[in-house]
Amino acid sequence: MSLTGSYRLRLRRKRLIGRAMLRSRELRPIALRTDTIRSGAVLLFCTLRNERIRLPWFLSYYRDLGVSHFFFVDNDSDDGSRDYLASQPDVSLWSTKASYKNSRFGMDWITALLRRYGHGHWCLTVDVDEFLIYPFCETRPLRALTDWLDTSGIRAFSAMLLDMYPKGPVQDQPYREGQNPFEIAEWFDSGNYTISRNWGYGNLWIQGGPRARTFFATNPRAAPALNKVPLVRWHKSYAYISSTHMLLPRGLNLAFDEWGGEKASGCLLHAKFLDTFAAKAQEEMARGEHYADSREYKAYLEGLKQQPDFWCKWSEKYINWRQLEILGLMSKGNWA
Repeated sequence: MSLTGSYRLRLRRKRLIGRAMLRSRELRPIALRTDTIRSGAVLLFCTLRNERIRLPWFLSYYRDLGVSHFFFVDNDSDDGSRDYLASQPDVSLWSTKASYKNSRFGMDWITALLRRYGHGHWCLTVDVDEFLIYPFCETRPLRALTDWLDTSGIRAFSAMLLDMYPKGPVQDQPYREGQNPFEIAEWFDSGNYTISRNWGYGNLWIQGGPRARTFFATNPRAAPALNKVPLVRWHKSYAYISSTHMLLPRGLNLAFDEWGGEKASGCLLHAKFLDTFAAKAQEEMARGEHYADSREYKAYLEGLKQQPDFWCKWSEKYINWRQLEILGLMSKGNWA
């Protein structure tokens, strides 16, 4: 990259951090327990609205992996999410009624919290329906992964968003609070993905899966991106650009080693397609607070009219992380 290009990226990063600091004024603290955070703790950051039914399993899953403290921004929930989170001893919570869209879809709020509380920690930034799978995750805690990344001099860990779905119409299997969502959404597309290199930011751009073939079949380039960098050894000078799809400095996005080998990577199992999906899509469409005039949610609502069954010839039932590595959807790299 030229010196001019590098300068422009540094300038953009400073602007992103600056606007995050301004947007942080929109956050009202509800429960602050940050004095309990110890050196070396793995932290999780999340923005949500009306996700009460998902929270018990989400917290349990990441506690079991070894997350020490959770940072939530509640965007004006009215379903009890805020009160539930405020009662959790390992949660710090902020609330805001401000525009999700105007905060770069929550990333300004999260960037401000990462800058203030995440500096020097391994930080996991995910949505409440995203569940990290990494090599050896059934037997090794998240801290084992971050220790290995530290030893290897790796500052960021990428993960492909893997859309999970049930067999049969989504609405036919009701989800209950506290349930493992992958008891219902057990299936994923084993193929049907396109990958290209985003040379400007150094990351891979991945699209495809059930959302592309069901909701964006006539315009697959408009399908959601599936590439993410959710786990980062955070520094206060870092900033996410577009959700967690990529960040600055651009070196954090690189998915390959200098000699061309594939770095260790994971998957984010995406539990979006439960029976709650239609109501959520209607709510978000009405709010109009999502990217590109909520284009994605317009496609969802139109597609849901057909009561689609996502199961197809590419469908495979999830077993474990080794299955995903064999399929080429994640990699253990040289972590033994």
